[in-house]
Amino acid sequence: MRNLWTVLKFAAPYKSKVILGAIAHILMVFFSLGSITILIPVLKIIFQDTMQVTSRPSMEGLGTLKDFLEQSINYWITFYSQEVGKKEVLFWVLVIAASFFLLKNLFRYVGSILMVYIKNGVEKDIRNKIHHKMLHLPVSYFTEQRKGDIAARLTTDILEIQWALLSGIKRLIEDPLMIIGTLSLMLVLSPKLTIFVLLLIPVTGIIITSISRLLKKPSEQAKEEMGRLLSIVEEHIGGIPIIKSYAAEEQAHKAFSQSNQRHFEFMNSMLYRRDLSSPVSEILGSIVIILIIWFGAGLILDQNELEPAMFITYVALFYQIINPAKSLSVAFYDIQRSDASVQRIRSVLDAPNPISDNSSDKGIKASFSNSLKFEQVNFSYTDQSILEDISFDLQKGNVVALVGPSGGGKSTLAYLVNRFYDPTSGRILLDGIDFRDLELKSLRRLVGYISQDPILFFGSVRENLLFGKPEATQEELENAARTAHAHDFIMDLENGYVTAIGD
Repeated sequence: MRNLWTVLKFAAPYKSKVILGAIAHILMVFFSLGSITILIPVLKIIFQDTMQVTSRPSMEGLGTLKDFLEQSINYWITFYSQEVGKKEVLFWVLVIAASFFLLKNLFRYVGSILMVYIKNGVEKDIRNKIHHKMLHLPVSYFTEQRKGDIAARLTTDILEIQWALLSGIKRLIEDPLMIIGTLSLMLVLSPKLTIFVLLLIPVTGIIITSISRLLKKPSEQAKEEMGRLLSIVEEHIGGIPIIKSYAAEEQAHKAFSQSNQRHFEFMNSMLYRRDLSSPVSEILGSIVIILIIWFGAGLILDQNELEPAMFITYVALFYQIINPAKSLSVAFYDIQRSDASVQRIRSVLDAPNPISDNSSDKGIKASFSNSLKFEQVNFSYTDQSILEDISFDLQKGNVVALVGPSGGGKSTLAYLVNRFYDPTSGRILLDGIDFRDLELKSLRRLVGYISQDPILFFGSVRENLLFGKPEATQEELENAARTAHAHDFIMDLENGYVTAIGD
């Protein structure tokens, strides 16, 4: 339920469209039931089963609703048959039926359009929320997670939520309306027969629920394996030179194909169980219809409590429940299946950020006038100690180089200055102020960071150069490029500064 609520919260901005969609589906149910109920006068006219009623009936209470409905139909057939003839009455009844079918499908389409907008909007908002959260998570989160697994949460997991969970929620809104409306009308036509049907429904519900629970584990396994598979693909694409230099193509492919085979098996296991839902629902529905015909025939033949036209309409109404019931069972399966994706997305949204950002009024705007000081700084990754009791004082204007062997902690010191991490113990002071008391954004604005692995972001040369200062003018941009001896090279590109680069 918590996972379901996580997704439903994203539908709050679309509340007005949810309400309009619900109204559209209520009207669709109304006209759908009307198009079937109108079978009663059609059958009565065709089979000449109309009892002559010459006075307009009145309803004395809910208990007489069935008799009132039956006598009203007989009265209007009798009245208009005398006026224009039965064939003319039948024509206009069929025109009304066609109008009901038209309106039913019109409101179904309107409801579907609204639900499509809501589904796509929720998917967009979830993706934005996850991406925003990822950008504000500490660097340590990305060193502990596989890149392919992170990418899977923004792609396959969100698609799974849209196609499984959101589609399931859509059916949970639409199908119960149809089922409740149809059962209410069935109760009016024959209370005894409807009570008999209601006794059968819990049995079918228990069977369907039991099958749906079988979906959760293989769904979780399939999602985890897809994350591993994407990680392998990313590693192999980035490591192509190394793979080729060691002639390890077959070894790399073996690792991929083994993961791919596991994903294949998990997906088969999940889909075999999911596809069991439709035939099981249809078999159960067919059994119930057979029992309804048997029980209803007894009400007609033995007890004379139900007219043939009413009974045929009743069976048609019940048959209309079968598709929503099957759809509802699939919805439960889909929601169970999507549970693993929602949990994986929640693990990102709920991930803690140990790097506190004092961007509120309490945060101090960072400025650099005097010195950067490390005081007895210790830092470790999990249980591995990287820096021990580091202390030094860098004065503004000095040029300092850090020299040491690979793995000695040089990059870690740079990460600490950028506050990608906080020290395990000790303090880092900027002009005597602890880093943790400074506004994070203003601190990082003071630091020029050049990565060991240069990265070009998707977009143009100009967009990449403006990444750290989007408000810069074209003149400032070109001056910076000239300082870096890049202007001439950029101008030689096909479209100069607007040339598209990056992955």
